[in-house]
Amino acid sequence: MGMVGRASKQHAAAIFPEEKTLGDDTQNDSATLGPGEKTVLSLAKLIPVVILIAGLVAFFAFDLDRYLSLSALKENREALTGWVADTGLVAWLAYASVYALVTAFSIPGGAVMTIAGGFLFGPWLGGTLTVIGATIGATAIFLAARCAWADFLRDKAGGAIRKMEDGFKENALSYLLFLRLIPVFPFWLVNLVPAFLSVPVGIYIFGTAVGIIPGTFVYALVGDGVGALLEAGQDVNLGIIFEPRFLLPIAGLAALVLLPVLYKKFKGRSAS
Repeated sequence: MGMVGRASKQHAAAIFPEEKTLGDDTQNDSATLGPGEKTVLSLAKLIPVVILIAGLVAFFAFDLDRYLSLSALKENREALTGWVADTGLVAWLAYASVYALVTAFSIPGGAVMTIAGGFLFGPWLGGTLTVIGATIGATAIFLAARCAWADFLRDKAGGAIRKMEDGFKENALSYLLFLRLIPVFPFWLVNLVPAFLSVPVGIYIFGTAVGIIPGTFVYALVGDGVGALLEAGQDVNLGIIFEPRFLLPIAGLAALVLLPVLYKKFKGRSAS
């Protein structure tokens, strides 16, 4: 029996060679790549970023920014409301898709788009569609930036970015929620920074979706009443998010999400 068992094992080993881990294969593959192959791979990583930059340039080159304005909403509001009433679900999908593209290409005009969503779909549906579209678009540019630039910037920045990276790894969700809640930094910038600091994709998506909810629904509520304002010839205040009645509650939420970070630091100092 022993000789038969050994023979069987040898026969099986000949048919099924010993498995290697994914990491081993990856290391071996990268080690055997020549300079030309590495250059091709590096250029391939840049393709998503090139597409995003080209889309942004084309947006302004074809003067499409005129459509992302309150004046355009005022001029076309009847046609838009009629289209939404006629198409229903198609209009929902179209709006969320356009918002995702606007976010992914870092096109300015998110506030106007959110107000338009509240005007066309009401505050709750419009706000929900905006959160979905913005999260999809933000995730797209996050993945593109991580693919193309993250390793390069981490190597060039050295210890400084690694310290920030450690902080994000330790309390990534709290940091990200804080950055999303407080509209001090541009939305596109907050899309990019986590990509350079190795924030996990799942945390990024969750933190983005939850963090943009308060500000989104403020603008969607403004959009719900924008029809009356436009009819009366009044201007819409795009800086409404910075008014104390809205900013203070949002700042309070931001302080709450930082509590785990502050508690951990305080606990660490106490223990030392």
